[in-house]
This record gives sequence, structure tokens and C-alpha cells, in this order.
Amino acid sequence: MKQIDKLLSFRESIKVVDATLRDGGLVNDFYFSDEFVKNLYKANIDAGVDYMEMGYRASKKVFDESKFGKWKFCADEHIREIIGENDTDLKIAIMADIGRHDKNDFDEKVNSPVDLVRVAAYIHQLPEAIDMIEDAHKKGYETSCNIMAISNTQENDLKAGLEMLGQTPVDVIYIVDSFGSIYPEEMARVVDLYQEFAVKYGKKLGIHAHNNQQLAFANTIEACGDGVDWLDATYLGMGRGAGNCSMELLLGFLKNPKYNIYPVFKFIEKHMVKLQEEGVVWGYDLQYLITGLLNQHPRTAIQFTKDKRKDYSEYYKDMLI
Repeated sequence: MKQIDKLLSFRESIKVVDATLRDGGLVNDFYFSDEFVKNLYKANIDAGVDYMEMGYRASKKVFDESKFGKWKFCADEHIREIIGENDTDLKIAIMADIGRHDKNDFDEKVNSPVDLVRVAAYIHQLPEAIDMIEDAHKKGYETSCNIMAISNTQENDLKAGLEMLGQTPVDVIYIVDSFGSIYPEEMARVVDLYQEFAVKYGKKLGIHAHNNQQLAFANTIEACGDGVDWLDATYLGMGRGAGNCSMELLLGFLKNPKYNIYPVFKFIEKHMVKLQEEGVVWGYDLQYLITGLLNQHPRTAIQFTKDKRKDYSEYYKDMLI
């Protein structure tokens, strides 16, 4: 049963994480102007957001630096160009994507403007993810772990993975609806499963939702009502494919006087609408609904979008084969 006090009352434990640059960067290959990033940073401060994810720290041995904007790699010096010494309450996060990162690219925390290292991994990559978590923790960073594609993961495998993570120094374990295929009633059961291990090992829980079935916000507040404290969102829902839980929806919902939705509207008005007018495409559409319904990765829907196709019924039929 949902605890109404967890939905209607002030919870100091809640942390809002802005993932616009990181998940949104998957839409435009991380080509954000410095003005965009500086204004986003200021908007997050003014809105009371707790963490700002600057992007990935991807390995230049894996990705061609010339094909991406600098937030694909999130060098400390580029972060400092935006935030200086960051004498604010806003903390800075970056993501290490297992198999696409190099832990040697992470300096000691004392030398870095980054506060939180978010590690993303599929269930079979957890041993390497744990190595990254332990390395980042030793270097002084806060850490979190996103287990991706859990809707395609066997429950016993997920339990084993949560048991492994529980024994690490990771601070936050994330529930990730990678394909936007989980419904709120299912999310409640997923949270119960994760809570079992969070309570056992003293971990916080987070949620990162995708909007393939227009349920990212619903799933986020479902999880929040069940006690999940770390909530990911992006401005105007910008993110891979169908996008994510929208920051403006989340801050409008949270009953916390520290959050202020007005700076979010101002930033959207000045910058996000402009991105859309320039032809950057993200958000709910039928092709993403189809991959969400079928519990499949949206890569084919992303290509469908790039090809400017509109034959949705034919695409659905092909996906059933």
C-alpha cells in the first residue's frame, strides 16, 4: 500500500538529479554550447536541484573524439570552465558506462570538480561495474549504480546482482526502466524487491525512467511514494528516444519548499524550445510506444525516427517477426 505521507509530506532525503546533458546528449551527440550548459547549471542552482549530471566520461580509446561534443567525455577542465569552484549546494555527477569507460581517466576526488560517479552496467557486466565502484569510492567519490534493462533480466539474476552490489561501497542503487516498458503496478513490485536489499545493506535507491509509454513521470512518483529517494529527470524530458521523466513535472509534484519550478520554465523557454526549433528530436511517438510495448531496446525506433518514417503499422508488424 502506498504511504500517503511519502507523497504529500516534505522529505529531506529526496535528491533530484538533472540528467539533461547526459541522457539528452544521446540525442544530439553531446553538442551543447557552453552558454547552454552554463545556463542549465544556473537554472539547476536556482531551482534547488541536488545533482547535475554533466555527461559521460567515455573512453577516447573507444570513441572518436572528433565525432562528439565534449560532454561525451566530461574532462575535469571542461567542467571547471562551466562551474569554476562550484561554491554552491549543487553537486556534480558524471557517468561511467561499463565497457565504454576507462577508470584511469578518473583522478582522485580531491583534484576533481566531480562529486558523484554514476556507473551504468547490464547485469552481466556487474563484476566490472563493481571494480569501477570500488575504484571511484577509494578515490573519494560518491557512487551510484544503474542496472540497465531490468525488464529483460531474470528475477533470480537481478537478486544475485543486488546481493553483489549490496556488499560494495556503492551509495545508491538505481532502478532503471531502460525500455520504458514497466507499468506503475509493476514498478511497485520492483521497488519492493530493491528495497529488500537496500534495507539489508543500508543503501539508498534511485529511479531513472524512460517515456516510451508516457509513464516516466508516473513510474517516478510511484517509486517515490514507495520510498525511493533519488529521482532522475531532464528538462522538457530530453533524452534518448522517447526521453525521460520531465523536470518540470517532477518539481511541480514534489512537496518541498527548496525546489522552485520557475527557473526551469525560464530555461525551457530560452533553450529547450530553441533546440527543438533547430531540429533536435526527442519525445514520445508511436515507434517508441511500440518498442516499449514489446519490451525492446529503442534502437530500431531511433533509426525509424532518423529516417523520418511514418509507416507505424508496418514497423509494428516487422517488430513482431
